[in-house]
Amino acid sequence: MLSRVASTLYWMSRYVERAENTARVLDVTWRMSLLVQEPELQNQEWFAPLNITGTLFPFSGRHDEVCAREVLHFMALDAENPGSIFSCARQARENARAVRGSITSEMWEVLNSTWLEMQHMDEDLMDARGVSSFFDWVKERSHLFRGVTFGTMHRDDAYEFARLGTHMERADSTARILDVKYHVLLPSVKDVGGAVDYYQWSAVLRSVAAFEAYRKVYRDVITPLKLAELLILRDDIPRSLRFCLRQVFETLGHVQNAQSGESLRLAGQVLAGLQYGRISEIFAGGLHEYLTEFLESMQDLSAQIQRSFFSSRVVE
Repeated sequence: MLSRVASTLYWMSRYVERAENTARVLDVTWRMSLLVQEPELQNQEWFAPLNITGTLFPFSGRHDEVCAREVLHFMALDAENPGSIFSCARQARENARAVRGSITSEMWEVLNSTWLEMQHMDEDLMDARGVSSFFDWVKERSHLFRGVTFGTMHRDDAYEFARLGTHMERADSTARILDVKYHVLLPSVKDVGGAVDYYQWSAVLRSVAAFEAYRKVYRDVITPLKLAELLILRDDIPRSLRFCLRQVFETLGHVQNAQSGESLRLAGQVLAGLQYGRISEIFAGGLHEYLTEFLESMQDLSAQIQRSFFSSRVVE
């Protein structure tokens, strides 16, 4: 497969997954903001989406206040923010258009119709539809895209690179959500592992679609240790770090070439740590430190995948 085609398919799927993850984080933040709070704390939770996506600095350069309306516009509808849902939908559609011959007509129709509808979206229409309803629509379009990809695409290298992009993006997002929850949202580092409000913990699970899974696995109240174990080390949770890295490792094995040995080694190294790690040891060494190291490893892996398969294409 041409490196240009492989790269385009890879980023097409990453943009779709990124749009969904952003919608999940914003939806949970929106719902949490509706709870009765002290006036001085009313906008505090809106720092979380900016910290998760690493966009607090560019946001601050263009906005004077961190509040619901400003953050929602910046992260959902701002065409100048490359990480907004609007921009992700546009980039996913443009990448799909560039590789029409490698994807199915059903995949193209989903991305094209999503982009056409997104172009008409603004704050007034979002408010009229309902903020949470808009985010549900974004998630449903992402689910539909993955469904038609799985149900209609030939199992060749094109399919493998599309799946590779999905799981690379998903692992990065899950790690960021966990890191911000433990290191930014908590009052102080000493509170990690202590008694924390139930609604905040359930919000983390809902942001990664794992609330019901937690109840089935543990049948207990939500605790920091078990929540982290579920989203880091469990192999049967679709958005856990271990599940995503297993998918990445297996996919790299399917598409390996003469230059991809280091990519496979790096993915295997990260996966081995997740397979044989213990959550008690992770907490003992510091969860923030562990997640920071994981994200750095994912950046290294992403760069190596770039060198192994996509030649001189620029990492986005």
